[in-house]
Amino acid sequence: MDDPVPARVREYAEQAVAYVHRALGVTLEYDSNTLPVLDHYLRTVAEAQPPAKQLVIATAGAYFGEVVRRRLGGRWEASTGSDDAEWRVVLPTGLTFSPAGFVASAIAQADVAEFDSELDAPLRMRPYVQQTLSRMGEVSVEDYYSLCGRLDTVEHVHEVLVAVAAQMMGTAVDEPDDGAEADVPEPLADEPSGSVN
Repeated sequence: MDDPVPARVREYAEQAVAYVHRALGVTLEYDSNTLPVLDHYLRTVAEAQPPAKQLVIATAGAYFGEVVRRRLGGRWEASTGSDDAEWRVVLPTGLTFSPAGFVASAIAQADVAEFDSELDAPLRMRPYVQQTLSRMGEVSVEDYYSLCGRLDTVEHVHEVLVAVAAQMMGTAVDEPDDGAEADVPEPLADEPSGSVN
């Protein structure tokens, strides 16, 4: 079986683990429990020189993408460019994002024009993504741009898309782990029904 993690991504993720350990004395474990440590580390590099910041964006992006991929499944996909920041994670629902874009935004605590920090999905699923995002509650700027907050958002949207796909296929949806009902948006009025052409 092919390794789902490209060698460059694996190398960068391991570098992120080493950088954080050297700076903070904490070993990142590729799970959500250590994302607050990574968020703290990113706040310490906000004033770094651009070349150092670019390296942190690439390495922390690889690490964050691996955390998400290991939790939700999916694969890494390179865009047509050769830039390390162009790697994207594609989840089984088709939801896709640029981990480096999320990291750049976490460092800046704002959207960064040269990085993609948006969620994307197959055309048919985009209205559900938009509806789900619009229904999410208000959060502080720090929480919004944190990798912890981004993980929560990605997980929630992914769960909704799983439920939507199950409805489209006419199958039952498992209850979420926390016992709450799945937040499945109603189809939009202009959403076509039936098969996709």
